[in-house]
Amino acid sequence: MKWRRVHPFKVSPAEARQIQGELREKIFLESPKHLAKPIKLVAGADCSYARNEATMWAAIVVLGLPGFEVREVSQVKEAAVFPYIPGLLTFREAPALLSAFEKLSLEPDVIMIDGQGIAHPQGLGLAAHLGFLLDRPTMGCAKSRLVGEYDEPGEEVGDYSPLIYQEKIVGAVLRTRKKTKPVFISPGFKISLETALKVATVCLAGYRIPEPVRRAHILSNRYRAGN
Repeated sequence: MKWRRVHPFKVSPAEARQIQGELREKIFLESPKHLAKPIKLVAGADCSYARNEATMWAAIVVLGLPGFEVREVSQVKEAAVFPYIPGLLTFREAPALLSAFEKLSLEPDVIMIDGQGIAHPQGLGLAAHLGFLLDRPTMGCAKSRLVGEYDEPGEEVGDYSPLIYQEKIVGAVLRTRKKTKPVFISPGFKISLETALKVATVCLAGYRIPEPVRRAHILSNRYRAGN
């Protein structure tokens, strides 16, 4: 996969925030027509590292639906070029993830990122930022909230409630498994919240985390551990 090299990642925190502000204005969340059809390929992406380590282990898993068969895997180990700063994690994680995307021969219908979409203080989390650079429908699936307020969703699988930040709906809190904490879904780029919720629900396989991100998380951790 190709991506748009519109800015460097080795920048100062102030420059990083300026880049976020510029790109935020270029994010749009209208789903392309092909997402109205049954989705065939979904990629999950995750990056493993420790805060005090300079090495990133990125992993991408492309799954075929509806059976979740692995169609392609990409792994990259790279040195980080940006420090660990909350709110600016894209500048730390994205270079390795983009290198992993470059190695993919398949182009997934949707990319699911372990992180936030527009549910971010600057409106440009990892999924939104990567989605713009990759120019592909991209959504965030996070295990914890970064911004916003919400009511607890119902207990049934598929129940959700809106995530509201600065009087705008920036995502949804989705129940993926009974008696289990919900996950935080937010659109990133070229995808509506409604479509992102449908994709997340279709990708449930009995676990709290939707299958593409769950598989990518396992793979990145195994890669880091040397297995």
